[in-house]
Amino acid sequence: MSAIRLFVLALLFCLGVPALADSTIIGYVKTVKGEAFVVNAGQPVKAVVGTPVQPGSVLKTGANASMGVTFKDNTVMSFGPDTELTDDEYIYAPNKGNLKLGASLAKGTLAYLSGAIAKIKPDAVSVKTPTGTIGVRGTHFVVKVEPD
Repeated sequence: MSAIRLFVLALLFCLGVPALADSTIIGYVKTVKGEAFVVNAGQPVKAVVGTPVQPGSVLKTGANASMGVTFKDNTVMSFGPDTELTDDEYIYAPNKGNLKLGASLAKGTLAYLSGAIAKIKPDAVSVKTPTGTIGVRGTHFVVKVEPD
């Protein structure tokens, strides 16, 4: 293979990598006040407006912090102080009828506003807490998980 052909192939590969990475993004941080983090594969990243959220992300806020996240289907989650939520599963492929939003709230407060997943397929959305599971059948709710 010629050097030019190799260079073009390498360039095309490099340009394709961001497109692949974008397909794993399920939402973005839209608001942050105080110290908050998005943790992916055990690596915390300080949350700022625009920080991407990926499948399996853990969203954490500090003692005097809050954070808002908007997902691809326009679901909005707002987190109060000392909150920790894990995205257990997020699938948004409405063209294929593949919809799922599952999360676990370990502690703190969460205000939830339904997006397309809950509107199209309400039984595909659930939020687990240490004492139970919330099935989303409406458009919004607020939940607080207090420490033992």
